[in-house]
Amino acid sequence: MDLRTTYLGLTLPHPLVCGASPLTSDMDLVLKLEDAGAAAIVMHSLFEEQVVESRMRRPSLRPQPRAPANGPRPAGSGYDVTPDGYLEHLLRVKRRVAVPIIASLNGTTPEGWLQYARALERAGADALELNFYNVALDAAETAPQIEQRLIDVVAVVTESVSIPVAVKLSPFFTSLPNVAMRLERIGARGLVLFNRFYQADIDPETRGTTLTLQLSDSLDLLLRLHAIATLSGRFRLSFALTGGVHEPIDVVKAVMAGADAVQVTSTLLRHGPSRLTYLRREFEKWCAAHDHESLDAFKGCAAVARPGRARFERAGYRALLRSWTLEQLPVGD
Repeated sequence: MDLRTTYLGLTLPHPLVCGASPLTSDMDLVLKLEDAGAAAIVMHSLFEEQVVESRMRRPSLRPQPRAPANGPRPAGSGYDVTPDGYLEHLLRVKRRVAVPIIASLNGTTPEGWLQYARALERAGADALELNFYNVALDAAETAPQIEQRLIDVVAVVTESVSIPVAVKLSPFFTSLPNVAMRLERIGARGLVLFNRFYQADIDPETRGTTLTLQLSDSLDLLLRLHAIATLSGRFRLSFALTGGVHEPIDVVKAVMAGADAVQVTSTLLRHGPSRLTYLRREFEKWCAAHDHESLDAFKGCAAVARPGRARFERAGYRALLRSWTLEQLPVGD
């Protein structure tokens, strides 16, 4: 069975990719992810704040030699959180892993990204994922200004590197198709949909806020499916779905929507790297049971890129709202 797919110009044996997570900060876990069958691995993010702080202290862009690739590391260190440490870790991973490695930059402004994008390319990254996490708080800043800042950053990076660049977006855009079109025009090769928005809760006792990391579940998948299905077939961009993929049927749905790659993260944090093996095996079984000899046989079959799309979505919206009847209200209320 031919499960091959093309993502960011990279030919992958199947669509299952390890998304950015703390797992990739540990060499032993990276090797386990490869052994489990990851088609590609997205590194944990290098954050804009780390870049800016490092430039204020020491503008070095070259990995500094410390321990050999197989040498001991301080207990519990995982990896050096400085930009130089990130580059050194990337170099080590590229020496020992055969699958494509996608580096990740996380931020919202062009500050420092030009140099570090080039440094990541020199360190051997096969592609680069720009992870945008922006919470709009300034009432004076307009939506077009926020979008333009995104476009400016991507333009700077795509012009400075020759490796393909994917952009990881949040779902909070008024017109996602327009943003996709503009990103494609300035050289982005793919979109990763979506970044998760971590929401703070309120503690009534302290009157403060608390922020707890909540892993995704399959319910998070629906928003991603809708976005991929809406965009697929309309652009030359590659599309990766991330968020809510936990079961083999979730992978099936993502591919049907039009995803070229399916990033998994939370399910690996819950179950370990071997979860990748399970997902691929069961996904292949599903394809065989439905007589699909290749991924292309059903990829994008649920996409909605066709005339009358807006009317179709409005009809579905109205039908859903009308599906609940008063007879369903509990007796006595």
